[in-house]
Amino acid sequence: MVKSTMGTKIPRKLTAKMQIVGEQIKLARLRRNFTISQIADRATVSEITVSRVEKGLPTVSIGIYLRILYALQLDDDILWLAKQDEMGKAIQDLNLKERKRASKKV
Repeated sequence: MVKSTMGTKIPRKLTAKMQIVGEQIKLARLRRNFTISQIADRATVSEITVSRVEKGLPTVSIGIYLRILYALQLDDDILWLAKQDEMGKAIQDLNLKERKRASKKV
């Protein structure tokens, strides 16, 4: 049995971000003048699924998002996720402090 790490509720902050991503995908589709049906065909998903992605519903898998991004020729954008990781780099730098030794005097 797999235990959920976050429970069943999604924090509001994440819900808002999912909605923003959905809106950005919708705008990308509209800029390209594609219908939901065309993207659904290209991504081999249903029109309802495309609509759910554009609404930012959290029940859609990341694989579906990737297929829709691929249909929009935006699949390389996924590589930007967590790329900078400033906090992780700062933590790493704190843990990598070099030990200093006294100079050897003869």
